[in-house]
Amino acid sequence: MSGDSVTDTFEEYAATVESESSDGANSDEPRFTEWCRARSEPDWTGATKHRFTEELHAGTLDDAVFRRYLIQDYAFLETLVGTFGHALGDAPSMAAKSRLADFLGTLTDDEDDYFERSFDALEVAAAERTDPPLQPVTRALQDLLERAAREGGYAETLAVLVPAEWIYRSWAGMGTELPNREYLSEWVTIHDNPAFDEFVAWLRSELDREGAAASQRRQQRLTRLFERTVELEVAFFDTAFEPSGEPEDAVPDGD
Repeated sequence: MSGDSVTDTFEEYAATVESESSDGANSDEPRFTEWCRARSEPDWTGATKHRFTEELHAGTLDDAVFRRYLIQDYAFLETLVGTFGHALGDAPSMAAKSRLADFLGTLTDDEDDYFERSFDALEVAAAERTDPPLQPVTRALQDLLERAAREGGYAETLAVLVPAEWIYRSWAGMGTELPNREYLSEWVTIHDNPAFDEFVAWLRSELDREGAAASQRRQQRLTRLFERTVELEVAFFDTAFEPSGEPEDAVPDGD
């Protein structure tokens, strides 16, 4: 299914869902995040069912591929932490600030510890951990998150954070068995556990509320940010399979 076949506005999408619900064909409430996800196809499926995630689950992913991926992902982590910090500052309630602060603690403690242990296992040199050459897609993701936080508000920040976390929750839960290499299996379980599932569900509910209340013009901006994040996540996985890195023109152009 292509995102082009999804309604252009959330208002139209909500009316369709509500109509189907009244006919008994659909019992779901219209959700802004579902509209964004549907509009991001086929990239959403491309990210959640990527060769990278499927080989990771199967335990057949080459160490060199995972090593390249992990180095770039760690370089991106600082930007992700900063964006969550910005969301915390803009969050509309103390309860929301508390949820975001808890997750920031996970990123800067448990997940950071995972990277260090995995780098040791994969024999990643100190310079590659702290100052690696950044691939174009890594820089594009950093720029997208930073601009969303800098130029927008709480909703814009959520529009890039939700797909970034939701994609990982989705692909991580698709396997039936864990790979036998510890650094692979732990990367799955970090994103497939009740606490992370609950956090992603909460994060989605925040964007559902903010998106539904936004003006139509702002809704269009939010879905473009969401779609661009998904598009870059696909390119990020693609890059891991390129031994010499990707050329500049391999990164999809943004708006």
